[in-house]
Amino acid sequence: MSDTVIKVENLSKKYILSHQQQESYIALRDVMTRGMKIIGKKLISPFTSHFSPFTASREEFYALKDVSFEIKQGDRLGIIGRNGAGKSTLLKILSRITEPTSGRVEITGRVASLLEVGTGFHNELTGRENIFLNGAILGMSRAEIKRKFDEIVDFAEVEKFLDTPVKHYSSGMYVRLAFAIAAHLEQDILVVDEVMAVGDAQFQKKCLGKMENVSRSEGRTVLFVSHNLTAIQNLCSTGMYLHKGSIIEIGKVNDAVEHYLKDRLNITNLAWHGKHVENEFIQVNYIRIVHKEKEGEELFINEDIQLEISTTVFQEVTGIAFEISVCTGEGIPVFNSFTEPATLKKGNAIAACIIPRNLMNNRHYTVTMGISKNYTYFIVEIKDALTIELLENHEGLGWQGDWNGVVRPKLVWDVRSGLPGI
Repeated sequence: MSDTVIKVENLSKKYILSHQQQESYIALRDVMTRGMKIIGKKLISPFTSHFSPFTASREEFYALKDVSFEIKQGDRLGIIGRNGAGKSTLLKILSRITEPTSGRVEITGRVASLLEVGTGFHNELTGRENIFLNGAILGMSRAEIKRKFDEIVDFAEVEKFLDTPVKHYSSGMYVRLAFAIAAHLEQDILVVDEVMAVGDAQFQKKCLGKMENVSRSEGRTVLFVSHNLTAIQNLCSTGMYLHKGSIIEIGKVNDAVEHYLKDRLNITNLAWHGKHVENEFIQVNYIRIVHKEKEGEELFINEDIQLEISTTVFQEVTGIAFEISVCTGEGIPVFNSFTEPATLKKGNAIAACIIPRNLMNNRHYTVTMGISKNYTYFIVEIKDALTIELLENHEGLGWQGDWNGVVRPKLVWDVRSGLPGI
């Protein structure tokens, strides 16, 4: 017997978009002159006709196009991609909320979906009543819901408000209760969209732990859409990268995330040039990685990275501090670094620093640059000015696999026989 629980073949979803295009400007006198007609002895006004200054056009838009894949029982699939890539459309089709235009979907087992805040809730009913209502919508019997009732309430942390109509719940309480119902009822496939972003960080972590638990220990299949790439990597074993309705990559989750990041960051951008003026004191001319300005030049983790900021100072100014903020491509902060406040004279000024070798791991990073006045406020801030990719060259290393973590410092070790101090 096959352990495939979801099989999708040549799935497409097409929408017809209508556009209204306004014709070029027409004066009222032109309408009157052009539109007046004399028929016999009657004067026909243009306003008796169906004149409209708009023309309608129709366009076919494919939210999904020829998508095919299979998911095995117990898989944890993370679906990533930009807004409009087709992620939510795919989940709605798999949840039988939306019909596909063409293609075929085979699903073995019951599906519990959490796609929008409060899906399946009735605002006038209490939390208690909505647990039974939502459970019934998901296909569970009253006995099954009663058996899981206490676990659901405990997980959602809404016991105080259990007999309060959910219209008085905050969006976070809505999500907690909706997720708790979907995760605890005995469905074979759990489908979760980005709605968990409404909850706080602690609850998001709790949800991720629950999804991993139901997959590992109960053999249930999880489909998870999120822009939080770290959450995707922590939870999922398989990744699917969607772009404009098509699958770009499906396979190991880290490979799919890396492919997505490379496309999202487009290309390593080792220099920023511009005339960034937001204040009366200073202008940024460029930010660059020295000696690495050519497109496509490679940066390795065992090389120092020299960063240079060129500015023009309009008038002598005191208390100027330069700062850089380095984040991973997923948006995880790595470190900040800043100068002491300095006095800059009118003319050109350069700020430079060296990011030491063997500090950061091999992955994508973004660099944001800021200039503050006495550390109190930014007078210049250029977000994601640089995008860099650090590469692994395995120099002097026996280990050839991936290294965990954001940083990877080369520490000094002392390994010897004997007890400490001997």
